[in-house]
This record gives sequence, C-alpha cells and structure tokens, in this order.
Amino acid sequence: MRREELQTLTADADLWNNPDKAQKLMSEKNILEAKLDQYEKFVQNLADYKEMIDFAENENDEAMAEELLQNLSTLQQETKYAELESLLSGEADGNDTYLEVHAGSGGTEAMDWAQMLLRMYVRWAERHNYKVEYIEETEGDVAGLKSATIRINGHNAYGWLKTESGVHRLVRISPFDSAARRHTSFASIGIYPVVDDNIHIEINPADCRIDTYRASGAGGQHINKTDSAVRITHIPTGIVVSSQTQRSQFQNRDNCWNMLKARLYEREMQKKNEAAQAARDNQGDNGWGYQIRSYVLQPYRLIKDLRTEAETADCKAVLDGDIDLFLSAALAQKVKSDEVI
Repeated sequence: MRREELQTLTADADLWNNPDKAQKLMSEKNILEAKLDQYEKFVQNLADYKEMIDFAENENDEAMAEELLQNLSTLQQETKYAELESLLSGEADGNDTYLEVHAGSGGTEAMDWAQMLLRMYVRWAERHNYKVEYIEETEGDVAGLKSATIRINGHNAYGWLKTESGVHRLVRISPFDSAARRHTSFASIGIYPVVDDNIHIEINPADCRIDTYRASGAGGQHINKTDSAVRITHIPTGIVVSSQTQRSQFQNRDNCWNMLKARLYEREMQKKNEAAQAARDNQGDNGWGYQIRSYVLQPYRLIKDLRTEAETADCKAVLDGDIDLFLSAALAQKVKSDEVI
C-alpha cells in the first residue's frame, strides 16, 4: 500500500460523522504509516551503509569498515524482527493484552520470583513503548507477589507475548535463606488478548457472581485502598477476575468484564486449536515438569527456553526486560508449525 492510498482512507468527509469508526481508521492508518516509514528507513540505511563501505574500502579505513559491518549486522537483526512481526496475522494478534502472574511452588521464594517476572515484562513493554496499566496486585506475606494482573497497551502486544503462557522456573541462592542454600521456585504466566469490538463475546450475567471488597495486603503505589475492588466469578468455567486499582467501583467492574471477555475468548481459541489446548493442559501445577523456560542463576548462569532451545547467559539483561530472543524464537517456531499443519 502506497502513502497516496493511505490518504484516501481518511479523505471522506462523512467518515467523521462516526467518531468511533474514524478513530479506529486513524489508528489503522497510523500503524500502516509507521510500517512504511520503517521499510523506507531500512532501504535507505542499507543503501547508505553500502556506499560508505565502498568508500572505506577505497580509503583502506579498516576501523570505519568494521563499524559499518556491525551496523549492517544490527540492521539485519532489525529486519528479521520486522519480518517476524509481519507474520502476526491472527485474529487478536494486533490487540492489547492482559498479563497475569501467579506465584507457584516455593513459598516466599516463589512470591519474590513472581515479582521479578512482573518487572521483567513491564520493562520489556517499556522498551517497546507500550503503555502498562496495573489492574490487580496481591502482595506476598513476607515479600513479592502472590498474584498480579497488568494490561499492556500497544499494537501487537498480544501477538508478541501470546507464547509466554506457562510456568517459569528459577534456580538461585535464596536471599531469604540465612544458610545461603540454592532454591528452586516457580511462577506461572497467563496471556489473554483484550477483546475489541470486532470480536463479540456473549456473557450471561446470571452465570456470574460479583463480589466487592476492600483491597487487601500491605498495598503499594498501584493499589487503591477503598471498598471499590471488584471480583467476578464465571460459574460455568470457574474463571475468576478481579480489579482493585481504580477509585471507582464502576471502573473496576468494567475492567473485570473486559478481562472476563478476554479469558473466555482465549478459552474458545484454545478449543479451536488442539495443539495449543494440549500445551495449555500440560501446564498443570506451578511446579516440576511443567516449565516452559528455566532461569538458572546458580551454580552457573543460563536462561533457556525448553520449547525452542533458545538460550543466553546474559541473565541480567533478560531479567531487565530483554526477552526478544525468546519471543522471536517462539513466534518463528509457531509460524513453522502452522505451515506444516
């Protein structure tokens, strides 16, 4: 699609008589323009680097040539990432996403690990200029988190993170153990797409139980300490969602309905995809034998995805949000398996 074609999308004066439609169309236009800008930047950079490399060779400037080769390597990685992103064509891949973290086996260690994982994903979102909204947090008894839910807003947020659902295993010297022994702990991640107007999900209010309560725990900067917290239980499926970060009970209720729609949509998608359903069933308890990724900090340092075999020893960078290696490998594997099917 050329830029001239994009301009015609918003040229119709009648379009602005429908603000919702106009806003959606403008959002799509901005996304397409950003993709065109990115493509043109890749083409221009490649031409510039080629010209400068020819100049460096003619001048026998080895330092300049080496720097340009590094720039070309970076450009290659960026184009591969963009190529993978272009394959995010699922019905909900372009949507915002909910991310849930739950501490598993390991007591205080697992709760601290859950908080570390939450921070990792928040930092990843910030790296990609996504907006993070805190929906619910339940603090641990001593440290960390028992559970938390955030919403990550941005184009393709769900598409990139959808393969992160599962159990994550941590091995390290426990900071809570006076004997400095090595501990293994677990936490699970759940990823659910934010359902927009293009996806219709019907929920019978009679199938739901709605409870209101005061936010519990020691609290924190994201939690509102009023009686406005809301929990909705979908009785047929047993799905429970809660929101406690908004001051208004009505806002928390809206958050809960949206999260419930997301959970039910994800449930239906899994039913249509037997492979995804089998992977989900294999998650089981947050414990041994069900992990999708292992984070070993002691006695050696290695983070390895058990599905794709992608691994790195730069644990600090990963825990600080640099997880694109694992996201790209999982997406590439999924695309390849879909092609086989």
